Amino acid sequence: MKAVDLSDNKVFATVVKLAVPAMVAQLVNVLYSIVDRIFVGNIDVIGDIALAGVGVCAPITTLISSFAFLVGTGGAPIFSMALGEGDDERAKKILSCAGVMLVAIAAVLTVVVCCALRPILMTFGASENSYEYARQYLLVYALGSVFSITATGLNQFIIADGYSGMGMLTILIGALANIALDPLFIFVFDMGVAGAAIATVISQAISFVFVIVFLTRKSVKCALTVRKPSLKIAGRIAVMGISPFAIMATDSVIIIASNMVLQRYGGAEGDNWITVSTIVQAFLSLITMPMLGITSGTQPILSFNYGARNLELVKRAELRIAAMCVVFTTVMFALSFAIARPFATLFTDSETLLDRSAWGVRIYMIGIIPLALQYAFVDGFTALGQPRFAIVLSLTRKLLLYTVSLVVLPMFFGVNAAFYAEPIADIGAAVLSTGTFLIAFPKIMKKRAAMTADNMSGIPTGGKI
Repeated sequence: MKAVDLSDNKVFATVVKLAVPAMVAQLVNVLYSIVDRIFVGNIDVIGDIALAGVGVCAPITTLISSFAFLVGTGGAPIFSMALGEGDDERAKKILSCAGVMLVAIAAVLTVVVCCALRPILMTFGASENSYEYARQYLLVYALGSVFSITATGLNQFIIADGYSGMGMLTILIGALANIALDPLFIFVFDMGVAGAAIATVISQAISFVFVIVFLTRKSVKCALTVRKPSLKIAGRIAVMGISPFAIMATDSVIIIASNMVLQRYGGAEGDNWITVSTIVQAFLSLITMPMLGITSGTQPILSFNYGARNLELVKRAELRIAAMCVVFTTVMFALSFAIARPFATLFTDSETLLDRSAWGVRIYMIGIIPLALQYAFVDGFTALGQPRFAIVLSLTRKLLLYTVSLVVLPMFFGVNAAFYAEPIADIGAAVLSTGTFLIAFPKIMKKRAAMTADNMSGIPTGGKI
């Protein structure tokens, strides 16, 4: 739980110290949604249709969470750069401003979701059969979103300050609480889908308290304090956070679009296809979220040393981060053939749904190894204060490659073809990201080396905070 020395020349060891806790934390974080779905899917009589309802909520809750990454992963790189430059006062201003932004965003989202609950759910794939279950879950989740948004966002600063182990622990505490509370509220208290949401909110509240207590301790390197927020700082945080926000937000958008496509082309089996998609997406999140943990958790070593102009260390670190992502996805690709169907049995006992889910997982795995390069290079651009590259690459993958495939393929080949949109987008984006990184990265390093002390932050919006 000690702070990691981000300037240590033992680059691989530092990357591992940052990546492993962040990867574990994100893997555990996935359990928030997966555990809910497992227990909901096993409710007597209504399990499958209730799971479809929660599946409709999944992209909406992910969209809500993406605002935490807008601020957290947007502020963390410039926070680390400030620390690398030795400007602790500026780092404290960034942290304080991020805290205010997170609370304000959570308040606005809560009001919007609660006021437009039915239009949101019906637009995003709910049917008359699944709507009530979706409504119960989303209403409770939205009312407690301030805990999830604030805890997730501020946890990025704990990691950026070098406390990667503590960053893992804050998420682990909430996830373990969720696992314990889910069966209590769903089955013992007989609260069903609403019970699953209540358990999640309570668990997130526990993580929230832990994060606030840790960040306000005097013993941390850069403690959270109450300060008047700066619009200039808020603007820079937003600019830097657009890329990670776009990744998560567009993930939500395409799941929503996918649900709509599956309902349209699935006919009478539309809800069943959404259930299949929910299971497949849950499996995919077991890979993409830990990989996001690797790439976002290691951003501090890139940002800190970029701020300190230790550029050789930046190059070595980025190479090792990309290699770690490739190794991880290769292992998961191999495992998917053996565990896809057993994983699906956690959600349902329907043979039809099991067969379709196992098939869907294998289709999604076609492009999973190339996707490792997309994650490593896009988050690498963000860590180096280059959001323009990260934004374009992120949006190209989801809003262009994926969406076009999702819309066009089922028109000619039926509902099954919708699942091929994922590997098409993953492979195409990996090629584009790799090419862009190989061209732009050397130029970024050269420009940084030439910067003067008056322009050390390297943030595209110019000047120091």
